[in-house]
Amino acid sequence: MNAPLSSAAKMLLVSVAFCLLLVGVRMYYTGSIMYGFYIWNMVLAVMPLVFSRQLADRRPLHWRSLLLLGAWLVFFPNAPYLVTDILHFTGTSSAPPWFDLILVTTAAWNGLLLGALSLLHVESFLAPHFSKAAVNGTLLFIMVLCGYGVYLGRFLRFNSWDVLADPYALFSAVGQHWLQPAAHISVWAFSLLFAGMFSIFYFTLKYLKQ
Repeated sequence: MNAPLSSAAKMLLVSVAFCLLLVGVRMYYTGSIMYGFYIWNMVLAVMPLVFSRQLADRRPLHWRSLLLLGAWLVFFPNAPYLVTDILHFTGTSSAPPWFDLILVTTAAWNGLLLGALSLLHVESFLAPHFSKAAVNGTLLFIMVLCGYGVYLGRFLRFNSWDVLADPYALFSAVGQHWLQPAAHISVWAFSLLFAGMFSIFYFTLKYLKQ
């Protein structure tokens, strides 16, 4: 049985619904599906939270929980990925620029929060099994992988399901990046900077109550 939604999770769902409402209003007002991709991207961004909440009921560290953790890791970058959709903002479309600005920033905010909340769930799952230093080190490594995953999605146009749908192309690109890092400086620069941005957001959010 799943744990009940926390107050933070409930407010986050309200925020997601608000963003989707903005998309719907925009599509109705302009007759354009220009920002319709946010609907699917938001669904993908919620998936890490769905997987991470399942870990709340799987305290023992066995193969089922590790499989669930692996599924979470594959989908995790989809949440912070929403930040990069800001690139679609032009301010010159048929909708008022102030409306589009609120829409893209709300989506980016939701992506960061969805990612942070799901990572908090994962941290809570790992904490009883490993030392604090090991957990923090794992979190930082996950954030680097997240930044790398966002790069693969935004700039190379890979999707989470390409692990199964197009593994050859995906792992070929990944192999080149990891085996020849000096030849792909921009890949790792983006991954590390994105990880730095997200880690600052995550730990700030985590320690707000302290």
